[in-house]
Amino acid sequence: MRKKIAVACAALCLAVLVASAPIAAHHAFSSEFDAAKPVRLRGKITRMEWLNPHSWMHVEVEQDGAAVVWMIEAGPPGALVRRGWRKDSVKPGVEVLVEGYQAIDGSNRANGRDVTLPDGTRLFAGSSGTGAPYDDPQSAAGRR
Repeated sequence: MRKKIAVACAALCLAVLVASAPIAAHHAFSSEFDAAKPVRLRGKITRMEWLNPHSWMHVEVEQDGAAVVWMIEAGPPGALVRRGWRKDSVKPGVEVLVEGYQAIDGSNRANGRDVTLPDGTRLFAGSSGTGAPYDDPQSAAGRR
């Protein structure tokens, strides 16, 4: 009987640890990005990573005559699809305009707010609830 209780307690503890791991990995906007450093980047998608808790767009931008790849953080895949994103709308080679906020450390990383596609469609890329400026899906719906 004691052995069964010990095994059940161990399993419960393990389940709690596993379930809390993604929560610890999540971050607030202000821990990585600077609202006072807006960026406006025009370039071509080189790669799109549909990951949780944040998707990542890799965009090649010409800066000072050289090609530079920026990593753009976006919301989770499910949220992006609900906002009108499709996997083929951001495939490699598609030219986009990304508006967002640069990383605090000044690297070529940014939190994406809006992404404008070649046909003029404007999609909200932000991660809801992070504290990012204009982090409001309701107001984002009106920007399409």
